[in-house]
Amino acid sequence: MQGIFIQYICLILIILGLVTIANQLRLAYPIVLVLGGLALSFIAPFSNITINPELIFLIFLPPLLYEAAWQVSWKEFWKWRGLIIGFAFPIVILTSCAIAVVSSALIPGFTLALGFLLGGIISPPDAVSATTIMQRVNVPKSLGRIIEGESLLNDASSLIVFRFALAAVLTGQFHFQEAAVNFVVVILMGISIGLVVGLIFYAIHRLLPTTPSIEIVLSLVTPYCMYYFAEHFHVSGVLAVVSGGLLLSSKRNSLLSYRSRVEGLNVWANLVFVLNGLIFLLIGLELPFVTRQLGNISLGSAVWYGLIIAFVLIVTRLLCTLGTSVLMRFMSRFITVSDPNPGWRGPLIFGWAGMRGVVSLASALSVPILTQAGQPFPYRDLILFITFIVILMTLVFQGLTLPWLIRKVNLKDRFTLIPEQKQEIIIQKKLAQASLRFLEEKYSPERARNEHLDNLFSKLEIDLKFFDRQLEESNFVWQNSLQGYQSIYLEVLEQRRNLLNKMNRRAEFDEELIRKYLLLTDVEEFKVREIGLQESDAE
Repeated sequence: MQGIFIQYICLILIILGLVTIANQLRLAYPIVLVLGGLALSFIAPFSNITINPELIFLIFLPPLLYEAAWQVSWKEFWKWRGLIIGFAFPIVILTSCAIAVVSSALIPGFTLALGFLLGGIISPPDAVSATTIMQRVNVPKSLGRIIEGESLLNDASSLIVFRFALAAVLTGQFHFQEAAVNFVVVILMGISIGLVVGLIFYAIHRLLPTTPSIEIVLSLVTPYCMYYFAEHFHVSGVLAVVSGGLLLSSKRNSLLSYRSRVEGLNVWANLVFVLNGLIFLLIGLELPFVTRQLGNISLGSAVWYGLIIAFVLIVTRLLCTLGTSVLMRFMSRFITVSDPNPGWRGPLIFGWAGMRGVVSLASALSVPILTQAGQPFPYRDLILFITFIVILMTLVFQGLTLPWLIRKVNLKDRFTLIPEQKQEIIIQKKLAQASLRFLEEKYSPERARNEHLDNLFSKLEIDLKFFDRQLEESNFVWQNSLQGYQSIYLEVLEQRRNLLNKMNRRAEFDEELIRKYLLLTDVEEFKVREIGLQESDAE
């Protein structure tokens, strides 16, 4: 046990080093981690690391899905619900069908049921890879939100296809009517259990006298409870976590205190970073082990099968996304659709952003070693190998070329009515107006007697004049003045930090108070740099 623990500590340190290299090379870290894991697999201390599928499903999957659901905007999710549901269910099923037909025709002895099993494994794209790449290039936010929304539901739909295909392989029977009814039951019951567990945890947060630490720990436990209870009743644990996460996310302001929201954001960001890092590194580490298990199938043939199926997967997704664009234009003649004229640029990028990752890996590893009759599961090792080839191909090939494609296509955001910079000023102006109006109506007589209140009045009045001027000026003037202000203010904050450190050396000042003001300075710097980062991204 101690050896395994130390080994994983070493892996986390390696992840940090590889992510640092990825940042320096301006590459998405999942690509570098997979390649780094592949290189590490040839080094003796790491060559025997294997992945337990139950570990991935039970430990890794619930928090990753919950965090993704928590970050998704329910407003945007509902706005693009037609596209998201269309990509998450029909396209996953069409992709599974294409893979089933091609693989059963390509691989000798590979049945249609095994083909559907493989299709259910490799059909869902991984949103983590796509979003980390898209953060580095200028792409419309609406596209990123559709990809995030799709990733929440396509994992569930692919796992349902996988479950029914696995049952058909194990029993040798498949009844369409029974499968269709079970499909609906698995979806509805999974969503219901997620909502019920979510409401229970919402009541716990609201009724019990919790502290920020308790609330954060409760948020960490929540996805595991949703997933476990759903799987216990043999329904979709993935949909349970997604539905429960979306419910609690929509109630975050009444669910958590302000301190819990701020501190919990940091806890979850770091936890998800480590879990994703381990998953992508383990993908690379596992490939040589899977290669050694191929048995009678030659490595060359297995690679050939994997490359062809990866090609079919990429082409099928592109045809589906471009076909959806044509379908949306046709349907807009008869009903109201979210985007009556999608064009080809957005669907092309969306189709190319279909990298595979953690869910495909977990599904492939969960294929049982033996059938119910005690015989070796047919083609299990080949299914594992093809899955790894598909993950590598889509992550590395599509991941490296996606930024280039986005720049070449030059997709414009047609859905942002007001530029983000102007939106920020309008929001700040409305907040200042509402605050000043509230103070004038309720506390105007107190202004003359309270200097702190008078300062607040004055600050809000100055802010309003400033925002009015900024709305009248051009974006160029706004950007130049903001950048100059940020640079100078960061220097001021550094001077404050230096003074606080000097004061801390003197005996008359309490170090706890000094740390309090150092923390406030750090928060102020974070706010300034975040605004600067948003402006540079917008350019």
